[in-house]
Amino acid sequence: MNHSTTTLTMVRDFNVAPEKVFDAWLNPEMMKKWFFTLEGTNKVAQNDPKVGGTWEIVDHRQGKDYRAIGEYLEIEPAQKIVFTFRMPELSDSGLSDKLTVELKETEQGCEMTFTQLIHVIHEENWDEADIEKAHVEWHDSTEQGWYYMFMGLKELLETGKISYTG
Repeated sequence: MNHSTTTLTMVRDFNVAPEKVFDAWLNPEMMKKWFFTLEGTNKVAQNDPKVGGTWEIVDHRQGKDYRAIGEYLEIEPAQKIVFTFRMPELSDSGLSDKLTVELKETEQGCEMTFTQLIHVIHEENWDEADIEKAHVEWHDSTEQGWYYMFMGLKELLETGKISYTG
């Protein structure tokens, strides 16, 4: 199977301590409010936040279940989380994207740098132009999804609730 990778990096500021942002990525009660799901559509939020541990989110939308799964590769409390991410129903390639969340304390709270190594699966007859186009499309659609999730995360952490319907 031919594939290549593209990298998405996003930086967000939060008016809360790094520990709170870190917790929102690992605590199942927090995860089910913003991470690939909303409380109203969430069916499962399971997490074993240790190196080698796994996580799973199941979200129910438009009559379908969407599963996101992964494994923790690195955890440094309140500083860094590295984990894999895959949605088996949307891609049966077996490839997992790699996500890195880095947190840095600032005067206002903290800065989060999010990086996703995105695997782009190539179709058989693709040339370089097709691959480049796919990289842009995957990068932009992935960025849009995270944009809304991070808006929800910021609102959740700074006000205690999410008002948007993503």
